[in-house]
Amino acid sequence: QVQLVESGGGLVQAGDSLRLSCAASGRTFSSAVMGWFRQAPGKEREFVVAISWSSGSTYYADSAKGRFTISRDNAKNTVFLQMNSLKPEDTAVYYCAAKPRPIGTQVHEYRYWGQGTQVTVSS
Repeated sequence: QVQLVESGGGLVQAGDSLRLSCAASGRTFSSAVMGWFRQAPGKEREFVVAISWSSGSTYYADSAKGRFTISRDNAKNTVFLQMNSLKPEDTAVYYCAAKPRPIGTQVHEYRYWGQGTQVTVSS
């Protein structure tokens, strides 16, 4: 089992930045892919970005390119999502998820999920 715990969400104004963290514990595996998804009220959960734990390769959704950056700290088993120039449409619950390689963008591919952290961007 892998446990994922997100943190760092909050209420910010448009144009502000936030950094989300996802701490992994339990049966972590070096070949894993860590992903960030988000779900806005009334909408389906959508892919944001993913990173390969071992190689550091990344894949971004178009909505995240240029504003969001994913990174990892292997020693701390933690993945980060730096979000800059936030917009009201970024308001959602953000989830961290894990899967075996390769990188994927579909919700059903990810085996483990965190509980989510709320990000609210006011205009």
